[in-house]
Amino acid sequence: MNIRIILFVLGKLAQACGLALMIPFVVALFYGESSLMAFLVAIVISLFLGRLFMGQGHRPTDSLTVREGVAITALGWIMITLLGMIPYAAGGYLSVLDSIFECISGLSGTGATVIDDIEGLPASLVLWRALTHWFGGLGIIVIFIAVFPQFGKGIVHMFNAESTGPRSDRTLPRIKEMAKALFTVYVAFTIVSTLVFMLCGMPFLIAADHAFATIATGGFSPYNDSVAHFHSPVIELCLSFFMLISSANFGMYVAAWQKGFKVILDDTEFRVYLAIVAVATAAMSLDLVLAQQWDGVEALRQAFFQSVSISSSTGFVSNDFDQWPVFSKFILLVLMFVGGCAGSTTGGLKVTRIMLLVKTLAAIIRQKMHPNLVLHIRSNGEEFSMDLIYGVARFFFVYTMLGVLWTFILVFDGVAIFDAIGLSVSTMGSCGPGFGQFGATATCSALPPLSKVALCFSMLMGRLEAFPVLAILMPSFWRHRNSW
Repeated sequence: MNIRIILFVLGKLAQACGLALMIPFVVALFYGESSLMAFLVAIVISLFLGRLFMGQGHRPTDSLTVREGVAITALGWIMITLLGMIPYAAGGYLSVLDSIFECISGLSGTGATVIDDIEGLPASLVLWRALTHWFGGLGIIVIFIAVFPQFGKGIVHMFNAESTGPRSDRTLPRIKEMAKALFTVYVAFTIVSTLVFMLCGMPFLIAADHAFATIATGGFSPYNDSVAHFHSPVIELCLSFFMLISSANFGMYVAAWQKGFKVILDDTEFRVYLAIVAVATAAMSLDLVLAQQWDGVEALRQAFFQSVSISSSTGFVSNDFDQWPVFSKFILLVLMFVGGCAGSTTGGLKVTRIMLLVKTLAAIIRQKMHPNLVLHIRSNGEEFSMDLIYGVARFFFVYTMLGVLWTFILVFDGVAIFDAIGLSVSTMGSCGPGFGQFGATATCSALPPLSKVALCFSMLMGRLEAFPVLAILMPSFWRHRNSW
């Protein structure tokens, strides 16, 4: 592993972060806001660090190794978090720990917040919160590859380390072209959603904030009461539409552009995801009506929006679902765990993994009944290899064990057990709101420091699907001689 190559790429990422920080800096300058100097400090530090790393580093002349790709991805996310938190801390808006929490929550698309009065923040800082969603949603590395495609073919390791879902299709022949295509779809969705939200009556900056948070399925809203602020079924419907399309595999849209709309209709994972949303909506609507919470139409409205919001891991809130019946809250917890489609901006375990685990379990049962049966597990006409099946099983185990670990730490730190479970599932699934004291209308500001640190790791590992972060924590990863 060549440390100088890693430093060079990290330097490029730091400079890209400095350029991104110029967007809210211009807004702060235009409005004459108090956050101006905080953004200036962040820009200077980012550009200086980038220049320093590039000076000490070495431009890649050959393919990156797997270790280099994993190290760049994990360290890059940590570095961008530490640079992105500077405006919060330098401006005196949050403590250092809270600033890190807020930034990693934005970048990971979680949307959990420690800010009690979001509406009291400068518009530039609110915009930066939303932008962290947008940059982290598709992926810092994917956007970096799309905008700066100078590196060798080894960037596939960076792409794989950051992307979500099973790895059956990650040996893409033209990874740079794929990154550009994904980025193009991402930008197009963002522009269209911004325009639609403006047509719904939102001012430009508010519409942009919601577009960044929606397409990235992040959930940061510029209002303290989230989407409930609008009291508008039309806005909720528009948000739901864009959350749904952002829950699908973005590669599916690229394929649909090339081969036709039938690609979307034939996608098994997306059809199953829509079915999950429909069943969850129907079940919660019935539960809410039986509990005499609302009449049929209002129950359907609230259930549908929260089903889409939670299953997409966006976490927008149209109503305090912590006051809903226990059965409805259980459904929302399951949706947090499952998440959206692989290759989307959503969090959670992913629908394709759930499908594969269910099919594998059914196949094992059939094989127990018929020992000589040769098993074939397929989806979308593709037969899954045993390596892929084992990989999904390993990820399921690690994902579950990490959730147990975060719950243990939170309970040890004094958080109520059911609140801790909700926060663990929510942050690992990049969803945002939990239950109880830290529910839909609450913030995480009251969490003890140790719990905040644990949830920062939970959000980072949930977004990167654990293994890149776990890898760099292993001493053997940094040794010159190993099997990587």
